[in-house]
Amino acid sequence: MKKLYAAAALCLLLTGFATPAFSKIYYVATNGNDTNAGAIGTPFLTIQRAQTSAAAGDTVYIRGGTYVMTTAQIAQYSGIWAYVTLLNKSGTSNNRIKYWNYPNEKPVFNYSGINPAGFRINAFEVTGSWIHIRGIEVVGVQVNITTHTQSECFENTGSNNIYEQLSMHDGKAIGFYLTKGGNNLILNCDAYNNWDNVSENKLGGNTDGFGCHPNNDLVGYTNNVFRGCRAWFNSDDGFDLINAFEAVTIENCWSFYNGYSTSFASLGDGNGFKGGGFGVTDFSNLPATIPRHNIRFCLAVRNKSAGFYANHHLGGNNWYNNSAYLNAVNYNMLNRSADHTTDVPGYDHNLKNNLGWGARSSEVSNLDNAASDVSFNYFTLPVTVNSSDFLSTDQSLLTAARQADGSLPADNFMRLVTGSDCINKGTNIGFAYNGSAPDLGCFESSVTTATTLSEVITSHEVVTKLSVFPNPVGETFTARYLLTKPVKVNLGLYDATGSLVAVLLEQKQEAGTYTLPIEKNYLKTAGVYFLKLRMGDKTETVTLLR
Repeated sequence: MKKLYAAAALCLLLTGFATPAFSKIYYVATNGNDTNAGAIGTPFLTIQRAQTSAAAGDTVYIRGGTYVMTTAQIAQYSGIWAYVTLLNKSGTSNNRIKYWNYPNEKPVFNYSGINPAGFRINAFEVTGSWIHIRGIEVVGVQVNITTHTQSECFENTGSNNIYEQLSMHDGKAIGFYLTKGGNNLILNCDAYNNWDNVSENKLGGNTDGFGCHPNNDLVGYTNNVFRGCRAWFNSDDGFDLINAFEAVTIENCWSFYNGYSTSFASLGDGNGFKGGGFGVTDFSNLPATIPRHNIRFCLAVRNKSAGFYANHHLGGNNWYNNSAYLNAVNYNMLNRSADHTTDVPGYDHNLKNNLGWGARSSEVSNLDNAASDVSFNYFTLPVTVNSSDFLSTDQSLLTAARQADGSLPADNFMRLVTGSDCINKGTNIGFAYNGSAPDLGCFESSVTTATTLSEVITSHEVVTKLSVFPNPVGETFTARYLLTKPVKVNLGLYDATGSLVAVLLEQKQEAGTYTLPIEKNYLKTAGVYFLKLRMGDKTETVTLLR
């Protein structure tokens, strides 16, 4: 069978320069001019100008340097909002419009000089669909309204968009905010040091790192996924799903120090992961079915309030393989009663393979064990958890630099030591694991079975941990694996009969961790598939469900 090499999105991620046939490339640079043609030698100055030329399949490369944004560059005033950059042109399912940092360069957009009185400021307002934004840094977004308000670094109301390796920090605005749209992926982004110290009581009670609030149900606002993101020192919550009318997935994300200033002064709510809730008294304005959010393989550390919080939700969530440390309460599952009038201990939650220790107040609160599925967690198993279970509890590792592909740092923080009684104590819930059973917590121990991570990295074996998430797969899914030495890699997709569907990757790769997004269109029909990773004479296989 002829080899089918990965879709353009995958190739672009691997090469940094490849583009589909017949597409165009435009450039934006700090020394550009919007009267230019947008070529590499005659770049545009603004992304807004580049959008007018870009069409489906085109790439806009944004050169490095600091872009000092001005009020004159505001693209649109709409009601109480000022949209500085408005991306309202869409790509297509096979040809996204891409706004990418030029390889190995870092564009920084500074909004500290934009503050029109009486307006909420959105640095990037994205109403278009099939857009991919990557490698942009946003700083200094302002707030000037003293009553209830908020500004945003990125607001999404489109669908099928990818936001990758964005950094949103040191401003007064929410990092990323979604109210409409479905099938959006927020991948390997950071939001930190954001505090609205202007509005209301100046404690920044609306300034979350990431907010996902699809505001209608049954209209396609489904399958929004946050993956590999970090949130810290945001004045309110790290991740907030209040008023989400459809289920949201947060996976492999870290949230720490939220609800505090950088000097640990107390500010807003301060939850690591806020899983739902509606905060309403008008019960006619609720979704037809209360969404069940998925929070899995996430890490919450030293947040002001809860690490993982159900936030008066009107039903249960899925909390799988999470780790919590040093939060006021590590797991607070507070719900509202069936008539929505009274706070009650959490019911209908699925909690599996979760790990925690060192809570400042209580490990678990407001959970009705009898009304939820709570087997195979550290608080229901005969395990003892303390610092000796972990290779490291050095919190400075939380803010370490990301890996070259943008994925989270590979370090020892909260990884289990050999001999911990939390290893192989979980239950199989459909995700890849090593050993006789999954470990408790967000890190599977195969990468750190030695005394230190560095000993594993220098091993002469090709040690991998092939995993796929989400599984069952969504509109896109991601394969991730670790190589500890250079080796020729072949990644193939097979159907249930064992027939080759596509060769997704075939090349020599250096040691490191690789994360490869893959489009679902390879899986033509519902059923079972196999993703097979060959590395020299070693093979690993993961079963996929569609």
